[in-house]
Amino acid sequence: MPAPERIPPRSMSSPESPRDTELLARGELTVRGRVREASNAVLYCSVAHEGREAACVYKPVAGEQPLWDFPDGTLAQREVAAYEISEATGWGLIPPTVLRDGPYGEGMVQLWIEADPGARLLALTEDEEPGEGWKAVGPAQIDEDRTALLVHADTPELRRLAVLDAVINNGDRKGGHLLPAPGGRLYGIDHGVTFHVEDKLRTLLWGWAGEELPAEAAGVLDALDRSLVPGAPLVTRLEELLTGAEVAAVRARVEALRATGRHPEPSGQWPAIPWPPV
Repeated sequence: MPAPERIPPRSMSSPESPRDTELLARGELTVRGRVREASNAVLYCSVAHEGREAACVYKPVAGEQPLWDFPDGTLAQREVAAYEISEATGWGLIPPTVLRDGPYGEGMVQLWIEADPGARLLALTEDEEPGEGWKAVGPAQIDEDRTALLVHADTPELRRLAVLDAVINNGDRKGGHLLPAPGGRLYGIDHGVTFHVEDKLRTLLWGWAGEELPAEAAGVLDALDRSLVPGAPLVTRLEELLTGAEVAAVRARVEALRATGRHPEPSGQWPAIPWPPV
């Protein structure tokens, strides 16, 4: 029997193949370990199907910790909904993600991404203003007597992710949820705390707050708005994963972004930066 074709960790700039989602959805899941740092159950797995094999993450619904502001047992569906929105933008900012049964029941399964350890997206500086190629997030406490300026990289890929987060109402965009892949591609992960009907946007990517949206983002939002009309395939898919009110809120956020033409700013009614930030 020939050895299975191993799918390398994603690092290329080309779109994912539909075969990747088929592999995740239909392949045999084998648990290899657990990501201990995660608050919910996150299992590192391999998935194999018809001669193909890849590493992936499996988050069973049974391992989700209850949250006071989100319905129990809905985080996996929200992760898949975030992937569907990402694919609708054409930016491919979230690894292939499916909802399926696994060794510990239904859960989210996502292609494993190997991050580039040499990439720098966040930094601390003692300068009062960010240097060229960086955007200011805000002051960060280093110790009792010292603060520094937290900055993030000013790149088109990171800016696209900031727009996507505004659309999906991401309440937990931490530094550890940013995965720069070799070759310059960027992925975002951990999208369980998304799609709330209230403004929950908490992120480290505030560097563009209040700035005019790039023309590229404006065009993507126009296309996304057309994809969110009642009865459209994207809406039908989202309604399988979210409540009707949550789907309507997605449409409202897209309309608001198009109307203002600007990146959102912190509302002041909710902590703007997640804790811990990394």
